[in-house]
Amino acid sequence: MTLATWTGRLLTSAVAVGAVLAVSTVEAQAQKVRWRMHSAFGTNVSVLGPVGPRIADAVREMSQGDFDIRVFEPGALTGGFAYYDAVGQGAVDVAYGTPGANTGKNSAYGFLASWPFGPGAVEFNTWLLRGGGVEIAEELYARDNIKYMYCGLIPPETSGWFREPIESLDQLKGLKMRFFALGALVMQKLGVSTQQLAAGDIYPALELGTLDATEFSMPSMDRTLGFYQIAKYNYFPGWHQQSTTNELLINMDKWNELPDHYKTMLEQACLANAIVELADGEFEQPQALIANQADGVQIMTWPDEILDEFEAAWEEVLAEELEKNPDLQRMWDSYSAFAESYKIWSEVGYLKR
Repeated sequence: MTLATWTGRLLTSAVAVGAVLAVSTVEAQAQKVRWRMHSAFGTNVSVLGPVGPRIADAVREMSQGDFDIRVFEPGALTGGFAYYDAVGQGAVDVAYGTPGANTGKNSAYGFLASWPFGPGAVEFNTWLLRGGGVEIAEELYARDNIKYMYCGLIPPETSGWFREPIESLDQLKGLKMRFFALGALVMQKLGVSTQQLAAGDIYPALELGTLDATEFSMPSMDRTLGFYQIAKYNYFPGWHQQSTTNELLINMDKWNELPDHYKTMLEQACLANAIVELADGEFEQPQALIANQADGVQIMTWPDEILDEFEAAWEEVLAEELEKNPDLQRMWDSYSAFAESYKIWSEVGYLKR
């Protein structure tokens, strides 16, 4: 069963949703909508690449073709991670990406995507949907004429691909490294020169020596991008991104014009995608790690003393960023309050052995 079929059945089985979708054939035909979607990730990229088409297919099937979204590869409508202004200004109807791509607009978006030594997927998902995270995000994006939609979640990432083993953080000083969102601020504090490049730009930069090292995502995604061919030391755990969210950003004018039943289709397709995307992410990593090892990659683990140094640097970065940005402070306060109340359950509910 395809995700589109599964999502359609999920929708029609819910009484409330069924009521929303109960429009006449004549009315539905009068409400044909054609949108263009930018995807920040190429369809060749594992896990994240198929999401844009998956969302579009689900909506198209549920609407019997009346709500049709055409998905474009990175660069066709706008640059890979450069979609925020294009959506807000209406040059692009909708974009699929990650909030961390928008940290240049507001550092709070980086926190919405992921943060160093942050929660795993279950806790993150719960804060977003029930702890107030989505509501804060919606308010922030609305300032720039954008409708935010939580639309995906992935497992931990690798924390770097290096040409040589890293035995001391002193070796990081002066390195040119692609690094993402708030984790990049930690690396900068440790002397790394960071850049936030979109997926398709990373391999050429490594090959040409513009980058010395990189991180991007999970092993399966990194493998599709070819990092293993150049950098043979892959480090874990992903201290900077224990889980990462994805987003669907919609031009607010387009959103407001959309019939309610089409809005519901998008929302439900995104929630369904979060489940499937997380499962895909977990499922694909063992095979990718095995394939990497067969290609000469050494799987490396940061010792506790180096993880402690990363965490100490993160605590400094967090304090600095909270002081500079009230939006980030608001998100941190919301998550901290949630985490405190969640702790009594998280500490006893899960088996630890």
